[in-house]
Amino acid sequence: MDIALFSPSSLFADDDDSSDGETSESFVDRNHQFPGMELHIREFGFHQLNANLLWPGTFAFADWLVQHPHFIHNRRCLEIGSGTGALAIFLNKEFNLDITTSDYDDQEIQDNIAHNCIANNITPSLPHIKHTWGDEFPTSVPDWDLIIASDILLYVKQYPNLIKSLSFLLKSYKPKDTNAVRPAECKLNGEESDLLPLPVFLMSWRRRIGKEDESLFFIGCQEAGLDVKHLGNRVYCINLRETKL
Repeated sequence: MDIALFSPSSLFADDDDSSDGETSESFVDRNHQFPGMELHIREFGFHQLNANLLWPGTFAFADWLVQHPHFIHNRRCLEIGSGTGALAIFLNKEFNLDITTSDYDDQEIQDNIAHNCIANNITPSLPHIKHTWGDEFPTSVPDWDLIIASDILLYVKQYPNLIKSLSFLLKSYKPKDTNAVRPAECKLNGEESDLLPLPVFLMSWRRRIGKEDESLFFIGCQEAGLDVKHLGNRVYCINLRETKL
């Protein structure tokens, strides 16, 4: 398993920063072992927006989801920070999951995800949304009841923008099925172990940064009216806080 290269990104630079250096000029093709299958993934050798190599957390999250398939069964899913699209490709192939990829508004990233879909016999390629956190979301009425992400908390100063986008997706959600049941809590054990709220953000975060920095994201979520629950193995459930009458 290859550990991702860390590349500074103009996405996370201040407005007055400039980046005249490296550009995404080369690709690295690798075979990666996911639970029960091998995927052929083309990765950026370098990319200014850091959608480059697969990180170990992707595989850990895939393992966790295989162990908890009821959390994603029959869901309509949006992955944010998709990078190469590898996790979405795996989930589509393993569970026939209705999943849309999303990443920074960059054509190279979108084209590479499409390339990886085709390389792994997903045609047409998975739907993709170009979206920069904090900007207006391209879809005014989102209908994804499950949002997922893996290892996206590396850039602390992007937390407010990430929380803004997450809040929109959760608060503006309108189900396609108006009869959909909306459980209120994230539960892992007990009789209601198969329940996740509608909608919900399910995030795996396994990279290590300072605890004080990491806590800023979870505190920001709570201040934005979102509840955070740790489900174990560094997987977090984030959903709208229930209003008590």
